[in-house]
Order: sequence, then C-alpha cells, then structure tokens
Amino acid sequence: MMAATTVSALSFGLPPDLRLWLSGRGLEIVLYILGGMLVARLISWAGSRITTRIDSNYQHSDALVRSEAAKHRHALAQVITWVAVTIVYVLVTIEVLRRFGFAVTSLVAPATVLGAALGFGAQRVVQDILAGFFIITERQYGFGDVVQIAVLGSAEDAEGTVEDVTLRVTRVRSVDGEVITVPNGQIVKAINLSKDWARAVVDVPIPSTADLTHVNEILRRVGHAAFADARLRKLLLDEPTVMGVESIEVDLVHVRLVARTLPGKQFQVGRELRVRVAAALQPEGISVAPDVSTAGVAPDSAQGDRGADR
Repeated sequence: MMAATTVSALSFGLPPDLRLWLSGRGLEIVLYILGGMLVARLISWAGSRITTRIDSNYQHSDALVRSEAAKHRHALAQVITWVAVTIVYVLVTIEVLRRFGFAVTSLVAPATVLGAALGFGAQRVVQDILAGFFIITERQYGFGDVVQIAVLGSAEDAEGTVEDVTLRVTRVRSVDGEVITVPNGQIVKAINLSKDWARAVVDVPIPSTADLTHVNEILRRVGHAAFADARLRKLLLDEPTVMGVESIEVDLVHVRLVARTLPGKQFQVGRELRVRVAAALQPEGISVAPDVSTAGVAPDSAQGDRGADR
C-alpha cells in the first residue's frame, strides 16, 4: 500500500499511459528489486550465522584443531551462500527485463552468441570456477588449514592460513599478516600442512668429534621428557623418536629427531624441541651449530615414513 501510494505521488502530472505503467509494471519492478535485495541479504545473513556457529563450536570446544568436517562445512557454507545470492540476482534480472517488455525467449540466440564470446574471453574465470569446485568437493583444504600453494607464473609459493575459499579464489593470510588472493585456476600444487596429522623434523648439527651414541641418548631423553610434559603432550600423537644420522659433512654430523603432531602444530612443537635440545646438549659440552632447522613433512603417512627412513 505504501509503495503504491509512493508511485501514485511520483506519477502526479505524468501522462496517463506512463502513470498506468508506473502503477502496474513499474510497481512490480520496484517490488522485485526490493524483494531480491531482501532475499539476498537474508541468504547472506543465514550463511554468516552458519559459519559463525561452526567457528563458535570450535572455539568453545576442547579441540586443539579444527576437524576436517568442520573445515569442509565452513567452505561449503560460503560457496552455497555465494551461489544462492547469484541465482537470486539472475532471476530478479530476468523478471525485471520481462516487465520492461523484453521477451526472454527472444534473448536465447543473442545469449548464445554472448556466451560463446564470454567463453573465449573469460576462460580464466571458467577455469577458476571449475578448479574451485574440485578443491571443495575433494576437500583438498578448507578454512583454517595451513597451506603452501604453488602459483602458476610466480616464483614464490603462497604460504599461510586459509581464510576464505570460494569457487573462484582462495585467500591465504601469511605469517606477516598479508592477505594473498590466489585464483583457483592458477594453483599448480597445494600442500596441506594441517590435514589429519603432521610431523616436526629437527635436524641437530653435531660436531663430528662428538660421541654419537651419547648424543642419541640425550636426544631420546629430550623426546621422553617432551612427551611427559602435560602441556606439550596435548600436541603430540606419540613420543618423539631419534631417527639417527641424517647426513655427514666435513666437520658436522646431522642427527634427526622426529615427532608426530596434531595438524598445524608441527611448527610449535619444532620450536619447543629445538629449545629442549639446545638446553640438554649445552651442559654436556656439546656445541650445536646455529643452523638447527625444523621442517614440516607432508602429513601423508606413506610420504612421512619414506622421508623418515631416508
């Protein structure tokens, strides 16, 4: 009633045909546009509530990491919201064109030509959407995962935590706080560092003159003490193990200490183990070279076992 009154007031002094059109189809166009905007807002609000509830369940639970199902649900909710809003806008546009007198069936031929032109000109967009569809359906990674993405044409990988996954792009926040937007079609390889489980690998450089048997015993005690620590044990899946000599150099021998951790926690565990190793070796008079490094190994068990057995 209010909309009709407004249209009537605005149409005062206009020609009768125009006033009739405004009170009929013009009013329908306004209602379609307002209704479409309200429905789109409602869908966006519902999607936001769903993702917020998923995040809230994680933050208020005892879980240290997100489950794979939670990551997938979060990404899926965002994609469904985006697709639903797009469908609403397309349907509203079609209805508005019909009210303006355009026959939708007569637009099939021009739309075919336009679609072919867009197909050639927007191959990248189509490629991004298809790649994003497979990323989400195959659960390659999701919201909150720590990933390393190799991008086509870029010398540096995009590394960080996934903040958003849509059908077209993936947004990653780096450790420096930078947001990196990667088109899904440009992703050559994606390494998920927080899927199922991960492995912290600490290579300890020891002088070649040191007693390796004694060093291995010290590292075993470090692993046992770390697993007995209540704070650190929450992040470990089993007791850290000494894999032995990894490589031999002129004056250094690298001894490897390996720990299986919860997904995404390998970096925190690696830093803690490095501190414990340095503190344990110093009283024994064993100097540690400054290049002690921690590397994250792919969480796939087969790859992890092959990397540990080298």
